[in-house]
Amino acid sequence: MQSYLNENFGDVKPKNSSEEALQRWRKLCWIVKNRKRRFRFTANLSKRFEAEAIRRSNQEKFRVAVLVSQAALQFIHGLNLSSEYDAPEEVKAAGFQICADELGSIVEGHDVKKLKIHGGVDNIAAKLSTSTVDGIPTSEHLINERKHVYGINKFTETPARGFWVFLWEALQDTTLMILAICAFVSLAVGITVEGWPKGAYDGLGIVLSILLVVFVTATSDYKQSLQFRDLDKEKKKIMVQVTRGGLRQKISIFDLLPGDIVHLATGDQVPADGLFISGFSVLINESSLTGESEPVNVNTANPFLLSGTKVQDGSCKMLVTTVGMRTQWGKLMATLSEGGDDETPLQVKLNGVATIIGKIGLFFAVVTFAVLVQGLFNHKLQEGTHWIWSGDDAMEMLEFFAIAVTIVVVAVPEGLPLAVTLSLAFAMKKMMNDKALVRHLAACETMGSSTSICSDKTGTLTTNHMTVVKTCICEEIKEASSSNKCNNFRSAVPESAVKILLQSIFNNTGGEVVNNKDNKIEILGTPTETALLEFGLLLGGDFQAERQASKIVKVEPFNSAKKSMGVVIEFPEGGYRVHYKGASEIILAACDKVIGSNGDVVPLDEPTTNHLKNTIEQFASEALRTLCLAYMDMGTDFSVDSHLPLKGYTCIGIVGIKDPVRPGVKESVAICRSAGITVRMVTGDNINTAKAIAREIGILTDNGIAIEGAEFREKSEEELDELIPTIQVMARSSPMDKHTLVKLLRTTFGEVVAVTGDGTNDAPALHEADIGLAMGIAGTEVAKESADVIILNDNFSTIVTVAKWGRSVYLNIQKFVQFQLTVNVVALIVNFSSACLTGNAPLTAVQLLWVNMIMDTLGALALATEPPNDDLMKRSPVGRKGNFISNVMWRNILGQSLYQFVILWFLQTRGKAAFHLDGPDSELILNTLIFNSFVFCQVFNEISSREMEKINVLEGILKNHVFVAVLSCTIIFQIVIVEFLGTFASTCPLTLQQWFVSVCLGFLGMPIAAALKLIPVGSN
Repeated sequence: MQSYLNENFGDVKPKNSSEEALQRWRKLCWIVKNRKRRFRFTANLSKRFEAEAIRRSNQEKFRVAVLVSQAALQFIHGLNLSSEYDAPEEVKAAGFQICADELGSIVEGHDVKKLKIHGGVDNIAAKLSTSTVDGIPTSEHLINERKHVYGINKFTETPARGFWVFLWEALQDTTLMILAICAFVSLAVGITVEGWPKGAYDGLGIVLSILLVVFVTATSDYKQSLQFRDLDKEKKKIMVQVTRGGLRQKISIFDLLPGDIVHLATGDQVPADGLFISGFSVLINESSLTGESEPVNVNTANPFLLSGTKVQDGSCKMLVTTVGMRTQWGKLMATLSEGGDDETPLQVKLNGVATIIGKIGLFFAVVTFAVLVQGLFNHKLQEGTHWIWSGDDAMEMLEFFAIAVTIVVVAVPEGLPLAVTLSLAFAMKKMMNDKALVRHLAACETMGSSTSICSDKTGTLTTNHMTVVKTCICEEIKEASSSNKCNNFRSAVPESAVKILLQSIFNNTGGEVVNNKDNKIEILGTPTETALLEFGLLLGGDFQAERQASKIVKVEPFNSAKKSMGVVIEFPEGGYRVHYKGASEIILAACDKVIGSNGDVVPLDEPTTNHLKNTIEQFASEALRTLCLAYMDMGTDFSVDSHLPLKGYTCIGIVGIKDPVRPGVKESVAICRSAGITVRMVTGDNINTAKAIAREIGILTDNGIAIEGAEFREKSEEELDELIPTIQVMARSSPMDKHTLVKLLRTTFGEVVAVTGDGTNDAPALHEADIGLAMGIAGTEVAKESADVIILNDNFSTIVTVAKWGRSVYLNIQKFVQFQLTVNVVALIVNFSSACLTGNAPLTAVQLLWVNMIMDTLGALALATEPPNDDLMKRSPVGRKGNFISNVMWRNILGQSLYQFVILWFLQTRGKAAFHLDGPDSELILNTLIFNSFVFCQVFNEISSREMEKINVLEGILKNHVFVAVLSCTIIFQIVIVEFLGTFASTCPLTLQQWFVSVCLGFLGMPIAAALKLIPVGSN
């Protein structure tokens, strides 16, 4: 079976599967009882194709509009344009001078002419009653007026489906429809022949069973949909930095309004349509809208920013002009009908299992029906009544047909693929509480198979709460970990050196010191920038005064490829100065001068260079992040278009930043090692810092090596094949180094790789990995969009929790498959063999429907929602080539099936003698005993299925409330069926002795299951 599944259903990958692979398995699944339910959580390929066609059409129209507007730009400059626009009265009455449609047409059409008519960005801000410095006023009345005139930043969403929709979909089951027809025919014939109410019992029994199955199925599906809806809401939560009422604050993108001043940085998604106010080196990726992969420069000449695009580089302030469904992105989203997520590999494989068993079941159903009909015909032939057919004979034929159809109901395990979704939905909801947001279903199950984790250091393995604790300035090492030490530092260092240091810290930064909404000083920016700015403030610096003393004319933002950033400032009296900072060894290599012990600039000679290099190594060996700060005076001949110089800088000094290791990380790394998962640190930091922290938390061992990205890049393929298994730390790595490492681990070594990332440049590695893990706090929107799971607290321990849940999902599905296949095998063989050998089936249609519900919906609820335990992380990972239906499962399925079949066959052939049954009701009592014993076999088999290899299956059973509830309901309802619903379910009340024997026969399955677990089986 496994080779058939791998061959026909193994092409689907956890992500980025080809359309051919998705089409192929669908064609093989031709035995489907309910298409709407079976394929609910699979990609709708026809809608996806239709959506892609609409997207392409929209992109082409939009691209042409942009090109036309850009071509028209040259005709507009120098023209005298008069305003012909007059705002509608209701807009004026609300205190604004421009309407939403006019704003939309300016940005969407890149209409430079209209923008000029309205007086440019500053004048549009005035017409929106906002300030480009302070933002919109925050009084509730004015906010509501703005919402009324311009709308809110939300897109039209497909309304959520109600319970009745799921009920209707559950009724679409073909086999249940056929059974319903059988039931109504049975009702008609029964009432005609035997009268009301006696003739109606059989038909009503089937109808009630169908309604029960449909109701339970719909309830389960509806609750599942609610879980997915909650997760979808979480996925859409994006926070943005805005200035409102002169104060900086974070708000949800759904609360943005026209007139808001939004602060964008590298990796952000543009949250609404708007206009560029100010900023540096802004590159926007508009491929999601225009299909063009080349980034667009946004500046005062081309100020248009569109919702849904991404900031590839730079930072800027933006004036929001259009929100919600008026934006280009909103219109695009409205025209696209969702094609859904790709199905997971496990879903596809279980669809394959369901198809194989369905074919077998269909064959058995046809043969069973033929045997039963032949038996009836032979009986009539012996009596000589084969030409005379009564209503009773018709009823019997109908019962045979109903049994055959019900065998198909039981045999086609429609619940198998849906159990995956149920288990994943349950796990995803629980993981949300554990601070992990799963964006793609497949990631949850793939994480359980992971064999390798490539983790960032900063913020993931460390706390990301950084402070400057040491500096080396004027050739001396100083402590700087408290305000007292900073005061001592300031008094010991020449004033000229402190002045240039503060100028560098406050100008050459991606962060800001602002007043927040509580009117308190707040430092914004990355943890590194925050640490430096805090250090500057402790030294007595004034951020705003420093910024106003000069003008920033050029910014080259930090990125992980260059490992540096620089700014050019212009002084009021004339002249330019470059400030440069970044990875210590890179910046130091660009310096030829240094600030000496007296605060004077002196040449950087060899002894001083060695002293600084030793300082860098000393700081790094103490697990400190090191940064070097430098500057260069440019005179007056500098062009904004030219690049920053690469040599000739003066070294200001080196700072050592402490970023403590997160509590619990060492233990989590040890758990990964015991679980067979290799943890590698991939960082842009100094190699000595990386090694110190890696040793502290147990990543770097005596057998492993640490390597720098530059050295890794120079290795040949043969050398890499030998080297990669031993690499435990990669320092000073670029995003492409991380991508290469991940690719080789996946392809050459066949590993299942999870990768963490937070920056825009990490997107390729996150996309390449089997599981991309983005950081929720430090991560950019671009990284989050490329990821499969978002770690909301940026903590490595949460990644281990995700792996544990992934393993739990995989194991839970295996348990459910083992349980369901056992029921399938026994129900098929018992009815088939009984029909062949005795001429009748002991389990009726109503009884089989109840058994189907126990093993399908209720079984999935009980077994697929088992929470994880710590033992899961003591197993070896499944990896890329593990067989889903393992030898252990086959052993348990076949052993348990054999036991159940022997018991039921004994009752079928020897039951009357064993229980001394005679009289007219003996057949009915015997069939009730068989049915009751069969159900209790499943109840105890369900308990045994909680563990596939461990003998103790009762451990933690009471903690799983769903399991206990399902089991209790099954037992209570079984008692009700046998004792009180006999007329509908073809059962009769049993004596205490018969109940005791039925339960004991079921219970005996548990020691049998325990004994089976002692039988060794080979590896998969």
